[in-house]
Amino acid sequence: MEMRNYIIRRILLLIPVLFGVSIIIFVILSLFSPEQRAAAFITDIKQLRNIQGVIKTHHLDAPIYVQYFNWLRELLRGNLGWSKTAQKPVLEALFYFLPNTVELGMFSAVLIILVGIWLGSISAVHQDKFIDHTTRTMAIIGWSLPTFWFGLMLLMIFYGYFRGLFPPEALGVQASLYVKSPDFIRFTHINTIDALLNGKLWIFLDALRHLILPVITLTVVECALVMRIMRSSMLEALGKGYITTARAKGADEKRVVKKHARRNAMIPVITVSGYIFAGLMHGVVITETIFNRKGLGWWWARAAVQIDVPAILGAVLFNGVLFVLTNLVVDLLYAYVDPRVRLG
Repeated sequence: MEMRNYIIRRILLLIPVLFGVSIIIFVILSLFSPEQRAAAFITDIKQLRNIQGVIKTHHLDAPIYVQYFNWLRELLRGNLGWSKTAQKPVLEALFYFLPNTVELGMFSAVLIILVGIWLGSISAVHQDKFIDHTTRTMAIIGWSLPTFWFGLMLLMIFYGYFRGLFPPEALGVQASLYVKSPDFIRFTHINTIDALLNGKLWIFLDALRHLILPVITLTVVECALVMRIMRSSMLEALGKGYITTARAKGADEKRVVKKHARRNAMIPVITVSGYIFAGLMHGVVITETIFNRKGLGWWWARAAVQIDVPAILGAVLFNGVLFVLTNLVVDLLYAYVDPRVRLG
């Protein structure tokens, strides 16, 4: 009952937050001229020939509150405008580029979170020993590495020196042609998942081979933060009185560490992991650009260069909603891990 009430309360709080996000985005949009704002209401490239007609139809010269409600109405209909970078409506472009980003984020997030928690736990349990110093050094190096430099080094070694061992992009030429054929059913548009659902192991392995370098790049850089926070949180948990009591009662050390200390050390890690996952989902611009993975980050980088206003506003809206939902999930995980949160 407590958990259900907490979930309902948190979901209801999303409404004013999302309303606030829409106001902020509209304020950004209102900084542009009516001609530039007209692109945020276009659904067909032919409408670009009659910008004045679009301005009149959507009342872009009306008072600001009228413009806001007209824009909000179009937004709720799924009209985010026309992206000249993608040469298609923004909403359609979002769904087109999203699968590549989800695939990269999915594999990266699992490794970042699991490896970070594992290394952080080991480091805390073996405080000030060789393994602790080693993992802390690894974390410092990983956190200090510029993403673009590390990604380029991996490309130079594994694609350049080893003659295309781990290539960039999302699929090889042969696999790219096959997934576009009628014989390949697109269930999710995520290459690895669709390959398995179609029973095409060779396409799955090809997609996996193209994922290795960008996943390694993100894991090495982002894992350091999770590891350091997990270590600090575990050290604090291991110093608590209930841990001392459990040990005094003769409880097994592994049980003490895994059941008592690690569970209570997870709350700050959940926060960081949630926002790392959200960051991966909204498009890792540098990594996708370096490895030529045509995901959201790749698209938005080009949209920014070409001053593609609807695409940029679509990015802001997508990221805003994503982080609001991530915050909800993190709060629900808090309540699951620590029941005291539900009563707050």
